[in-house]
Amino acid sequence: MLSFVRSSASRLQRAGSHLALAIAMTGAVVVAASTVEAPAYAKEKAPKQNYSKGFVAAYKPVNDAFTKKEPDLAAVKAGLPAVTAAIETEDDRYAAGNLVYNFGRESQDPPLQREGVAMMLQSGKVPAENLGQYNMIAGQLSYNLKDYEATRTYLQAAVEAGYSVEDASGLIAESYFAEDKNEEGLAYLAKTIEGVRAAGGQVKPEWLNRGFVIAYNAGLGTQAADFSALLVDVEPNEANWGNAVAVLRIYGNYDDQGVLDLMRLSKRTDSLRNERDYVDYIEAADARRLPAEVNSVIEDGVSAGLLKANDVFVSEAKGIAGARLAEDKAELAGLARDASAASATASTAMAAGDAYLSWDDAAKAEEMYAIALTKAGVDAPRVLTRLGIAQADQGKSAEAQQTLAKVDGPRKAIARLWSTYAKQKSGGTAVAAQ
Repeated sequence: MLSFVRSSASRLQRAGSHLALAIAMTGAVVVAASTVEAPAYAKEKAPKQNYSKGFVAAYKPVNDAFTKKEPDLAAVKAGLPAVTAAIETEDDRYAAGNLVYNFGRESQDPPLQREGVAMMLQSGKVPAENLGQYNMIAGQLSYNLKDYEATRTYLQAAVEAGYSVEDASGLIAESYFAEDKNEEGLAYLAKTIEGVRAAGGQVKPEWLNRGFVIAYNAGLGTQAADFSALLVDVEPNEANWGNAVAVLRIYGNYDDQGVLDLMRLSKRTDSLRNERDYVDYIEAADARRLPAEVNSVIEDGVSAGLLKANDVFVSEAKGIAGARLAEDKAELAGLARDASAASATASTAMAAGDAYLSWDDAAKAEEMYAIALTKAGVDAPRVLTRLGIAQADQGKSAEAQQTLAKVDGPRKAIARLWSTYAKQKSGGTAVAAQ
């Protein structure tokens, strides 16, 4: 092996450190529900019907002390135990809960606030149009009190009562994360996102970024890849593309051929972000096999200021590639002729496709890969991936998405990212698999 080819293990370690840096720069955006308006203060006089007499006697002086121009909070606090002790009917419970909640809010006592709104909900007297609001308040208070099981119970009830799923669901996911139930929280968040997308809604990038950060930090590779793939679909910037590729490099356990197709995607999305990304690309392409592509990558890296032309690794790879360029280009026609022969093997046609792709002749590469797919023993996932790349490079976005949808096995995750890229090249219109 040539001296400039470094180990796969070191490459994956480097990718991991770069991904961690990207996450730190992106930040862990906490997904929380928006603030909900509180129930109105209890202004009414003591009720005259549907309330027990004992409750009215206990409630009236405490409520009067609370609702007068200058509330006597000390008197209210002292009187509340008698009010709650006097509850006999559900109307009593609702009125008492309203008073307890509003006193808790005025005195900045979250446990009392939660107790009060819980009493109102328990009474069954909350108007149907307010059930979502009241459950949302109870859920937010429960979260702040670190009662995460109650948080989920109340917020799910809020959603079922018609409250916005976008406001409630993020906090439900956070309640799982707060208990280190990361897989459950990620599954809930993914299900919510799927529902929003199915309904034609807009998915919040903060949800996706939060899911990605949680999954990556917890070492959940499959989930991290899923969230990063969704993130580049919703917010396709350089940082998100870089993370999506890096996650697959870390957790995908790909050989150099898989890494090569990932780095090609990084190049096309302008997300080659440091020297080591370029180095990994050069290693995977191999100057002996694909000199034109290696030469192009080195020139781009030097131009970007991320590779040094006099670096031993760079100069050696550049020298090998340069010595092979003319011969490699001259061999293209012969490769195409051999691949088109009836006796051609899958390997011959695939090698021809690889050569043409590396010389940026996507149309001829597409032709060669199509031939390879008709041959016995073809590495279909690899050839389909590169056929999709060649089609995307030509602007054949619909065809590329359909081709990439056929990729299965470990390369399916690579194909998913390429399909997103192809979709974005077509202006964002997804094409159904056939």
